[in-house]
Parts: sequence; structure tokens; C-alpha cells
Amino acid sequence: MKRVTMADETVLRQARTLVPVLYQLGRVMRLQGVDEAGLGQLPPSELEVLRYVAESPGVSVGTLARDLGLHASNVSATVRALVARDLVRREPDPHDRRAVRLHATVDAAHGSARVEESWARLFADALAELDDDQRAAVTCAAPALGALADRLRARRAAERS
Repeated sequence: MKRVTMADETVLRQARTLVPVLYQLGRVMRLQGVDEAGLGQLPPSELEVLRYVAESPGVSVGTLARDLGLHASNVSATVRALVARDLVRREPDPHDRRAVRLHATVDAAHGSARVEESWARLFADALAELDDDQRAAVTCAAPALGALADRLRARRAAERS
């Protein structure tokens, strides 16, 4: 077992402060904006799958499940719901006719753009209520938070391989 150093304890305390705040922020953002964008009741799981498919056209259900850390059966059900909403389409894999590749539809692209815009407006409204120093701190944290997300994704990918 790794020996915990004073620096490790400091980083752990910082993480304990950040994790609940980031989780709460992510949850609030996921639960708002979808209705405002005109997509109706799109559950967070469907939104997460839709965003992944839009970012990774041609992804398989298995890869999608693995990368999102979900059971394939849950992803299959979510994909069926998105297909029924005409937000995702299934296409046969050109190299293996038994396999299916997923693609976001034009409606999904337009809906996703509306969700992103809705989130930006909701976020902007809340940012405007912060004082200048708080707003600057949040804005300056964006690159570091992006780097943190990249590190977490890389670790997850390394653990799976």
C-alpha cells in the first residue's frame, strides 16, 4: 500500500471539497435546459448516451456501454428510446452485417445545439449573479477542470484496457 504523505492529505482534502460541488453542479445542469430546449422529458441517461453518440459517430452499443460504465442492456434500452424519438439511427456495420453502428440524427444535432445554448443561458444567468471575483475564478478554472476531466477519462480508459 502506498504511504500517504502530507501533500497527498492536502490533495485529498481539496478533492473532498470539490467533488460534492462538481457533482451538484453537473446534476443541476443535466436536469435543466432540456425542457427549455424543446426536447421534452429527456432523462439524463438518454442525454448522456445521445451526447456520446453525437461525439463518436459510428460507435457500437458495446463500446458505448463500456466507455460510459453502463450495462449493455441498459444502453440498448436507452438507444431504443432514442431511436423511437428519432434522435439516434442504427446502421449496419459495413464490415460485419451482424453489428450495428449508432449515429445521431439531424434532429439530435439541432436538439443538442438547443440544449447547449439553453445550458449556456442558464449558466450565464447564474454567473451574472456572482460578484466579479467569483465569476473570474469560475471562468479561470475552466481549463484546469477540462484537464482534470481529461485525466479522469484517461485513467478510466487505462483501467479498461
